[in-house]
Formats: sequence, C-alpha cells, structure tokens
Amino acid sequence: MSLVRRATPEDAPEVLRLRQVMIDSMFEVNGSTEWHAESLPTLRERLGAGGGDLAAFVVDHPERPGALAALVVGALEYRIGRAGNPHGRVGHVFSVATDPDARRRGYARACMEELLEWFRERGAGQVDLNASAEAEPLYASLGFVRKPDPSMRLSL
Repeated sequence: MSLVRRATPEDAPEVLRLRQVMIDSMFEVNGSTEWHAESLPTLRERLGAGGGDLAAFVVDHPERPGALAALVVGALEYRIGRAGNPHGRVGHVFSVATDPDARRRGYARACMEELLEWFRERGAGQVDLNASAEAEPLYASLGFVRKPDPSMRLSL
C-alpha cells in the first residue's frame, strides 16, 4: 500500500504550512503567514474539486497525527498545441515540500511519481517546474532536464 494519498479539503491548513516551508527555504522573505487565512477558503475549494485541473499528493507525518510529512502540487494547463505536444496539455509542478524532520525518506519522490502519473493519465505532453539546487538531483532522476528560461513575470 502506498503512503501517498490525494490531498483533501481538510488538509488545506497543512498544505499551506508545507508551502510556507518551501517558500522559506527558497526565498529571502520575512516568513509571514498572514496570507494563509485569505488563501485557505480558495485552497479548500480547489482541493475539493477532485476532477479539476489541480492535484495535490501528500504523505501523512508518521510521528505527528494530523500533520503532513510531504507535499507535491501540480496543475494541468492548456496551451495551443505544437510539435511534440499537439494537444497542448502542460503540467506544472509547484509547492514540493517535505517537513524538515521527515526528509531523506523518499516521500517527495513518491509524491512526485503520483503527480506525474496523474499528468500522464490526463494526456499532458510535458511537465514544467522550477527547481532549487537542493532538489535538482531528485527531478533529474525522474527525467527532468534544465532548459533555457526566457520567463518574465508581471504582478497584477
């Protein structure tokens, strides 16, 4: 039996906690969690839409009932098709996090494998993610390769 399961709306506070763990490890920010309260209702709604375009896979913390040990979240997007992905389905992985006291147990890998299968079942032709230097070996072992990144962003 797999340790990995699909996240439910009841997991939303823990999903936000682990997302904050990921944010704090990647970015020089003040670690504020004030945004969690505003985000929580939307996240609960999205986690409850089982057939939607968002999936979160988690592992329960073995030593702390009610807590999560690991998390992987991804979304399926549609873009106009092209060579190599004629149907235009693209997976995007984000919020990969493992609780600091549960690392090096294979939880993130197990969650990633479930998410990648979820993308395959939905016909995604490619999967994109942004990798920290620490996590890059995991993603490379799953077949991800670095690409030139011409990304730009506008905050609205």
